[in-house]
Parts: sequence; structure tokens; C-alpha cells
Amino acid sequence: MTIDMDMELPTLESLERRAGTISARAATRMDDWQTLREEARRTEDFLQLAPLAAERLEELSTALFGELLRELETNLTHAIREILGQDREVRAVPSIRDKKLQVDFQILNQGGEEDIMVGQGGSVCNILSVGLRLIALSRLNPEEHRPFLVLDEQDCWLRPGLVPRFMDLIGTIARKLDFQVLVISHHPLELFAESADRILALEPDRENGVKIKIVKESRDETA
Repeated sequence: MTIDMDMELPTLESLERRAGTISARAATRMDDWQTLREEARRTEDFLQLAPLAAERLEELSTALFGELLRELETNLTHAIREILGQDREVRAVPSIRDKKLQVDFQILNQGGEEDIMVGQGGSVCNILSVGLRLIALSRLNPEEHRPFLVLDEQDCWLRPGLVPRFMDLIGTIARKLDFQVLVISHHPLELFAESADRILALEPDRENGVKIKIVKESRDETA
């Protein structure tokens, strides 16, 4: 082994500085480790509380929206019974999915649950759809939203004998809430003429393809 006697050896002072630097880095790493350990502990505590928090959130959401849901159930049940003349009941079932409040609707008929989509040949679904739209529209700020609703053949699945009740209820709610509702229907005019303020009919026209015929003037225009 050959030793180079001319090689400059580190001084005691430089070794002490290096040792101090290493000690400082070690202290920093220890602080970082303790910080990460504390974060891991808090995360573990949170994960243990998460199921309880989700359950509590669901309870609070249900309580917060409980009054609104009861109002929905009452109004929609009234609409179903008024139009169909049958003892059905609407249930609003809240739940939390993807951290959002969801509401599912059920129809109870003689104690058993009825498929909303096929109940009374689809009439139940039609009535619920209109009821929910009217309720949603009634809760919008009238200064930012025009109270106007278009119902395109919402009476399509109703038996002709139920159409007058359906149209009359829509007209009553619209006037009560001061809404303008445009209803498009293929049913005979005599089934809803008394419920509408104004009736327009589309008729074929050889020159223009279609023309609008005024069948019934609105009360404001005839006054």
C-alpha cells in the first residue's frame, strides 16, 4: 500500500462542521418523520370515524329535508288520489349516495308497492312527473326565473275519462301559483276545454304546411 504523504487531510474544524451539518439533517428528518407519523395517526382516527360521520350526516340530512319530503308526499298523494280516484299513497325515501342526498319515490297501493312506471298503465308516472315539475318550479326565485312550464303530452297514458281531472288540477295549481303552463295534448278538446284559459289548434295548411287556429281566447284577451 502506498500512502501519499502530500494529500491534504481534513482539519478537525472541518470535521466538526460536517458533523454538525449531518446532525442538523438528522434532526430535520426526525421532525419530518414525527410529523408524518402524526398525520398518519389523524388519518387513521378519521377513517375509524368515517362510518359514524356518514350515518350522522344521513340523519341530519333526513331531518333537514324531512319537512320538504313530507310536503312532497302530501301534495303528490293528493294529486294521485284526485285524478285517479283511488287510494294510493306516495312515499319519498331519502338516502345518501356519493355524498349527495337522493330521493326515491314509491307508490303504495293497498299496502303493497306498485311499479311507478307501469302503475295504471303509466298514468301514475305521468302524474308524478307533472307534480314534481310544478313543485320544483314553485321553489325557484321568481326574480331570476320565469314561472313558465311546458308539458308535452303529459296526459298520453291517461284514460280519456281521467283527462278532465288531470287538466283541471293543473289549471288550479297554475292559477294558484301564478304559473303560465303550456300543455300539448292529442286528446279531444272537449276533455280539457273548461280547464284551459286559451286553446290553440294546429291544422294542416297547403301553403305554409301548418297553421295555428285559435279555438278559445284567453280571459284577458276577451275582457
